[in-house]
Amino acid sequence: CIAYNRDLSWISKIQVNQPAVLRRAEQIQARRTVKKEWQAAWLLKAVTFIDLTTLSGDDTPSNIQRLCYKAKYPIREDLLKALNMHDKDITTAAVCVYPARVCDAVKALKAAGCSIPVASVATGFPAGQTHLKTRLEEIRLAVEDGATEIDVVINRSLVLTGQWEALYDEIRQFRKACGEAHLKTILATGELGSLTNVYKASMIAMMAGSDFIKTSTGKETVNATFPVAIVMLRAIRDFFWKTGNKVGFKPAGGIRSAKDSLAWLSLVKEELGDEWLKPELFRIGASTLLSDIERQIYHHVTGRYAAYHDLPMS
Repeated sequence: CIAYNRDLSWISKIQVNQPAVLRRAEQIQARRTVKKEWQAAWLLKAVTFIDLTTLSGDDTPSNIQRLCYKAKYPIREDLLKALNMHDKDITTAAVCVYPARVCDAVKALKAAGCSIPVASVATGFPAGQTHLKTRLEEIRLAVEDGATEIDVVINRSLVLTGQWEALYDEIRQFRKACGEAHLKTILATGELGSLTNVYKASMIAMMAGSDFIKTSTGKETVNATFPVAIVMLRAIRDFFWKTGNKVGFKPAGGIRSAKDSLAWLSLVKEELGDEWLKPELFRIGASTLLSDIERQIYHHVTGRYAAYHDLPMS
């Protein structure tokens, strides 16, 4: 599946035009959002792209169970009926948890009678600073426990010091350890130093066999931003033109409002086209976004905003 020469010297010649990227990002942020019925439809579509996530130190089997229930029933039934969407089986795209909680998520989803994928972070998330042997074993254990998607983090030092072959080799090993599971590679773009490095790391991750490239862990100081997204989406497009392989995109970290989700859908539609607007090629990593989307749909249906207790997490 790799259509490139193993010699990666060409990577050092890549340069990103930062002023042009920033201008494009400003255009996106200045654009008016869709309204009324169109907005409700887009928001329901956004729900189907969410990797509903909990990555907290106090995660327990019970809150994983609540998360999984919410993943299966993301929008209140009466609201879906009012929109005539109650029979469309709208769920989130996946549930994303720590490796130690994969068993809990698999068990809860099985009990709920649904086949939503379980994604696990791995490889020393969020810093990626553990020994390679430990990181690979973490992937294998998560897959054994039932995770069908693995969100790995790269070793940022390999990017910052220009060790592109080492980065490629490492991600190839991640790919092998995943087996049949999908590999989503987190670049932690806020810690890569430049947009040029973001493009280079994106290309290496795709060449090494990643099914998705993801902006952030959500734990960095700077997470998903539009300039970074534009660079990653252009890398995905370039890779597709050169190889014919479609790689998915996942922004994560700081995406909390319904309005934000609409901007991300619009960006992907404009940069990559409608064929990327499906869960197989686009995800949004989020923990609180779903609550605001449901709140906006409640407002669309009833004409007023919900009280906190009207829309519980589960």
